[in-house]
Amino acid sequence: MAPKKAAKKAKGGETTFDQRTITEFKEAFQLMDGNKDGIIDKHDLKDLYASLGMVPSDSQLDEMIKEPGEPLTFTVFLTLFGDKLTGTDPEDVIVGAFKMFDKKDCGFISEDELKRVLSHFRGEPFNDDEFKGMYAGKPPIKDGQVDYKAFAKLITTGAQEELAKET
Repeated sequence: MAPKKAAKKAKGGETTFDQRTITEFKEAFQLMDGNKDGIIDKHDLKDLYASLGMVPSDSQLDEMIKEPGEPLTFTVFLTLFGDKLTGTDPEDVIVGAFKMFDKKDCGFISEDELKRVLSHFRGEPFNDDEFKGMYAGKPPIKDGQVDYKAFAKLITTGAQEELAKET
């Protein structure tokens, strides 16, 4: 039986989530809301990026904060991600996430940076088995550089299913 989708479009066009997904979004929101005031602001984003070892420009932070057009409360956060999850190609979402770590905007991130981010992520860091699984999928890494666009394609085109057949 196919797993139940976490997000779906309701009759009115709005996105609905199952309770488990809402709980996961709430946990993510609370991790990002560093000052615990119920709104993710520029300082919260700056702290989040700092925890990942990154220093985004003020203009990048301002652009992120302006995207929803209103204060980023949990309700707005949920709506924003609902729209992105149901209206965006998952490959684009993954590329966008990797692009945040591409300081040179060249389409590559270092393998060491990828490992660092995946092993220190605030939510659910990768464990040794997950890293082994990632490498079993033969990610596009050459000379210590990850072609993250090709990696995103590998992730979204069923590479996981192929790996499951091999193990």
